[in-house]
Amino acid sequence: MRYGTMKKILVTGGAGFLGSHLCERLIAQGHEVLCVDNFFTGARRNVAHLLDHPSFELMRHDVTFPLYVEVDEIYNLACPASPVHYQFDPVQTTKTSVHGAINVLGLAKRVKATVLQASTSEVYGDPEVHPQPEEYWGRVNPIGFRSCYDEGKRCAETLFFDYHRQHKVPIKVVRIFNTYGPRMHPNDGRVVSNLIVQALKGEDITLYGDGQQTRSFCYVDDLIEAMMRMMATGPEVTGPINIGNPGEFTIRELAEAVIDLTGSTSKLVHRPLPPDDPRQRRPDITKAQTVLGWEPTIALREGLTKTIAYFDAYLASEPKEG
Repeated sequence: MRYGTMKKILVTGGAGFLGSHLCERLIAQGHEVLCVDNFFTGARRNVAHLLDHPSFELMRHDVTFPLYVEVDEIYNLACPASPVHYQFDPVQTTKTSVHGAINVLGLAKRVKATVLQASTSEVYGDPEVHPQPEEYWGRVNPIGFRSCYDEGKRCAETLFFDYHRQHKVPIKVVRIFNTYGPRMHPNDGRVVSNLIVQALKGEDITLYGDGQQTRSFCYVDDLIEAMMRMMATGPEVTGPINIGNPGEFTIRELAEAVIDLTGSTSKLVHRPLPPDDPRQRRPDITKAQTVLGWEPTIALREGLTKTIAYFDAYLASEPKEG
């Protein structure tokens, strides 16, 4: 279906945090969107405002099974991305990355669609190179508690490039660094949602280890813009390309910013650092700047303010116990 610039676009994991924002942007650009999700971590409420739109379709489906549809482009975002969720059923997590990649690549091969893989900074593991450029091969424990996600995503990248070399499938691979914003799952165990929810509830704020480990936090609107720019590149651009905010903060600095912005009286408490938790993580975004003409525009405090407002409304809408 190629009428002018309008395309039919499949978004797997489309009812999730990132997927719902992507569906929203694609529809705003005039495309038809088929949103596929098995609702393991995604939620209908994330796309409820799109359900009546004539260009939006929602399908319950698990990407570990083949999908037979006709589309022009595919964004493959299907996979739980937080340790709490991907470690709940680690075998299924690996299947989602590996079988899911095989299925979307097979579909792309059949219908001659361009397919974008949402890979992750986790392919770098606990890095010995800082910041991490795309040429760095990473340092991943293949048998650790996080490896179902890390190695699943690494294998998916392998499949994407082999389908590209062997079957000429047009591919795009982006490696996503920590992203935050409205529609994050409140119980996903990721640091931004954890800290905000604890602060809003007045609970102790949990810091793992000494709180000096660093992360780079990219607001969701910036991330979606980069993904769409990647999809719009010519066939010679395959990636992988790092997408993230190169601003680096310690987890303690993040916690202090959340306490300040929420006006919370929460106290900081320390817990042991989980196994294989990276000490440092920051993207080298030189390729994103030169190839995509992209860099993040939303500062951490601005993004946190918007995210806090979302969680404040979300918690207020929850039924009260008793």
